[in-house]
Amino acid sequence: MNFHHSLYGKTVATCTLGCKLNFSETSYLLKKLTENGLKKAKTGKAADICVINTCSVTDTADKKCRQAIRKMIEKHPNAFVVVIGCYAQLKPKEIADIEGVNLVLGTNEKFRLLDYLQKHFCEDTQNKYITTQVAKICEYHLACSADDRTRFFLKIQDGCNYYCTYCTIPFARGRSRNASIAETTEAARDAIAQGAKEIVLSGVNIGDFGRSTNETFFDLIQSLDAIDADVRYRISSIEPDLLTDEMIHFVANSKHFAPHFHLPLQSGCDEVLKLMKRRYTCQLFADKVSRIKSLMPNAFIG
Repeated sequence: MNFHHSLYGKTVATCTLGCKLNFSETSYLLKKLTENGLKKAKTGKAADICVINTCSVTDTADKKCRQAIRKMIEKHPNAFVVVIGCYAQLKPKEIADIEGVNLVLGTNEKFRLLDYLQKHFCEDTQNKYITTQVAKICEYHLACSADDRTRFFLKIQDGCNYYCTYCTIPFARGRSRNASIAETTEAARDAIAQGAKEIVLSGVNIGDFGRSTNETFFDLIQSLDAIDADVRYRISSIEPDLLTDEMIHFVANSKHFAPHFHLPLQSGCDEVLKLMKRRYTCQLFADKVSRIKSLMPNAFIG
């Protein structure tokens, strides 16, 4: 462990908004902080440092983030307040202008949270927000969080290349990227060793896994299924155009994958889907559902 002496013993409180991917990343960052001498703040106790991980899918999400930031500042009036996440990447100045916010970190920078805290506590730097242009967002960090003692959310992919008409996520998280299958499988083994009985595969566009490593999502689920352990995997939201028949057939016959499919359907009108730049049609969606039901009559589709 490499303790940062200026931070040693300081307490940290976190607040996470948005998707399960955010929760996985908050868990990863908190683990890094505690490994370096900081402590998780006890419930109801004022913290020395507050980290708010934000979402920015809609204007409503932005509003909820601002409310959460102000609430954390009110609960921890003397804390050093750091805001990270999608909202921080997209609108850093808007957040920095909130009274009580000390530091805003973008998508690349949040994974160097410990270093930035050290710099601010030691050097009293005046840089209030630090972000990277979306074209330069390229870092990837495996992350895993526990929903309870046995259910874990494993981050397998980040970013998106789809650029749908209405979506800000590619601008907040950058292009699709992932760790290798070997590294991701090892992360699953680590989760199992920690007591995971169910692992939910999470990401921004998980069906696009492998684009940055010349592998495929199908290769990944085969590798995970080969782990000899008492564990169940669940595939989180996957785009209909990326859910192949071979994946459906594999899940139907796998040892460890739950018959569970979350397929996004933004509209039941092909014209609207085209305007939204979605990469599927109503017929394709219906075909995927029919294929699932033909092989797994009791499958859950949401």
